[in-house]
Amino acid sequence: MADKERKRLLSKEQLRTLIQEENIKTTDDIQRVLKEMFGDVLQEALEAELGHSLGYEKNDAAGKETGNRRNGHSAKTVRSEFGDVELAIPRDRDGEFDPVIVKKHQKNVAGIEDQILSLYARGVSTREIQDHFQQLYGVEVSPTLISNV
Repeated sequence: MADKERKRLLSKEQLRTLIQEENIKTTDDIQRVLKEMFGDVLQEALEAELGHSLGYEKNDAAGKETGNRRNGHSAKTVRSEFGDVELAIPRDRDGEFDPVIVKKHQKNVAGIEDQILSLYARGVSTREIQDHFQQLYGVEVSPTLISNV
């Protein structure tokens, strides 16, 4: 990998800005920011999952033509390697939505961080991300869902 520069989630300039804006001075500060970012990634993944399940994205007029629609959120706290993370699990009106990334009744998501961070750090393809989710959760995840996340 000497000849190739690894793909970065954030540029060096963005990292410098984040460090300055978040007043990062200690490893505890880094841990706090990573926890916030991890929660944001999980939240967006859940929203993308529901959009994929319903067949339309949030605020899309196509949703009015379907029988099942978004129906708010349920609060959930999950334990991660970064500490407890508060999530708002999206719901659908018919109660058919079954999240994959944070399953119903799942309270511990430790280990998911390693998967997500390794995917970003390696700049993996959609196919490789599908394989990781298959290994981690034992379920098939569509390329469309991965792209949306």
